[in-house]
Amino acid sequence: MKNSHPKYERTLVLIKPDGIQRSLIGEVIGRYERVGLKLVGIKMIVPTRELIEKHYTLDPEWRVKTGVKTIKGYTDKGLTPPETDPLKITEKILRNLVNYMTKGPVVAMVWQGAHSVEIVRKLTGGTEPLASAQPGTIRGDFTIDSYRMSDQDGRAVRNIVHASGSVKEAADEIAHWFKKEELFNYRLAVDQMLYDVDLDGILE
Repeated sequence: MKNSHPKYERTLVLIKPDGIQRSLIGEVIGRYERVGLKLVGIKMIVPTRELIEKHYTLDPEWRVKTGVKTIKGYTDKGLTPPETDPLKITEKILRNLVNYMTKGPVVAMVWQGAHSVEIVRKLTGGTEPLASAQPGTIRGDFTIDSYRMSDQDGRAVRNIVHASGSVKEAADEIAHWFKKEELFNYRLAVDQMLYDVDLDGILE
């Protein structure tokens, strides 16, 4: 089947309000373009609280998984987590995320290309800028936030970009943010360099 080829894989990227306010839209888009991904959908919106809450809970296991991961993050650093109940922790995390993501415009994008989910995650960098975002990544180069500081301030970590974590997550998130008619199928010249088996048509 044509669409089973890796070059048709798609992923969702959101430039968050802090990325917009710091005028990083072009920088973020440029990073994904330069690697060879194709932008097939883009729009700017001010999200509603309902849109953001649904986004983070598309996976019914998100609340438990995120709470467990957060508790482990505290204990791995020798710190005492604020709660031992994963659901209570996630309730606070979700509230902070909703507040953060509805403060201003967000740029929602769909990128297409081989292994787009993994490539975008690699270029974006780890979720926590201080601890896991390496230099050369978007988060590693353009923000200095940390979980320690965001927890102390009672807010979500400001890390510029959201990127889908898996192929299934990407499919669910794209359907949540975009209608089918807002996504475009088209050819770029770079597609031939990346995907044409024999590189036909280069020489005149």
